[in-house]
Amino acid sequence: MNPGKISSKTGLDYNKENGFKVAKFKALPAGPDLVFIEGGRFTMGSLEEDVMFTRDNLERTVSIQSFYMDETEVANVHYLEFLDYARRDSSEEFYTKSLPDTTVWLNPLSFNDSYMTMYLRHPGFRLYPVVGVSWAQANDYCLWRTNAVSLARYSKAGSEGKKKGFSLRRKKKDEGGEAGAEVASTGDPFNHPSIESGYVMPPYRLPTEAEWEYAAKGMIGTQYADENQSNQRIYPWDGSTLRTARGRKQGQMLANFKRGPGDYAGIAGKSNDGAIITQEIRSYPANDYGLYDMAGNVNEWVYDVYRPLSFSDVSDLNSFRRDGYLDDSTKYDAKGYNSLVSDRLRVYKGGSWADVAYWLSPGTRRYMEEDSSTAMVGFRCAMIATGRNR
Repeated sequence: MNPGKISSKTGLDYNKENGFKVAKFKALPAGPDLVFIEGGRFTMGSLEEDVMFTRDNLERTVSIQSFYMDETEVANVHYLEFLDYARRDSSEEFYTKSLPDTTVWLNPLSFNDSYMTMYLRHPGFRLYPVVGVSWAQANDYCLWRTNAVSLARYSKAGSEGKKKGFSLRRKKKDEGGEAGAEVASTGDPFNHPSIESGYVMPPYRLPTEAEWEYAAKGMIGTQYADENQSNQRIYPWDGSTLRTARGRKQGQMLANFKRGPGDYAGIAGKSNDGAIITQEIRSYPANDYGLYDMAGNVNEWVYDVYRPLSFSDVSDLNSFRRDGYLDDSTKYDAKGYNSLVSDRLRVYKGGSWADVAYWLSPGTRRYMEEDSSTAMVGFRCAMIATGRNR
């Protein structure tokens, strides 16, 4: 990653007066809680019988660039941190808009009232996944997190620089001096680092549907030296069972889900998954990538707009649907109430504490309006892996 002091194409010196500035670069560690997901090809699509008859995720081979993904879902304590900064640094309107909808717990036929008042803010629930968050709110969190982590990186870079007589916050001494050149090289009047400096982190964002599904399956555990894979995975683990197959924890559930009508956790003393509603993050085994709760606990928002024909009209490299390209929403007549499909529908995946096992399969997909929320949907963040060609 070091191009040297002289351009290999022009022979001109880097970093000389009036020359091209090439900053020294040392790869920064991944952002907090991020896990590296090495890219590759995989078979995207549902491996379960299409019991809903949607035929909206047929199998196809795609390739995914390497990226990072959160080890866990965003928990209440993480979202409360965001709300605290929003309350202090943003408008009252933005803070109010960012609040999760706690009424998602209410049900006229259930006594869930205590969850409405306690689930988000009580310390006993602080490591439970945040719910009642819309797709739009999740994106606001990603933007804030990018700024928060970058601020920490800026501060660290500045403090390290001061020990060596250099600071990213250094004020210019004069228009032509060395410090003035440093300010100019950042490209902004507040002396924030430029992208070329190497101190700017890629933005946090929601994972694409393809990235999420690739990471959930964790197929690295089934690969052999000759690039063959002996089997696919219905769930984020081997086999068709939902319990630990062997060892000291044999028989214990591998995810938090609804086993059947009225059965959210089994009987007292022999609880099958240990949770009536959601459960603390990291309560169930991670998949082969080290990611927790890629099945069960809460569904998770992904970046994509929903279309039933996504399997047939998206690219086979870094597949992603950002809008209705090749499949316009006017074909579905949402305004005439003959369809729900529009450019405001977003995909969510993974199954939840209130879903049966069918939805735990990474290939299944559902959708909801981007400004809607439920007690069964949360999210986690992702980020591109810079400088990785795999």
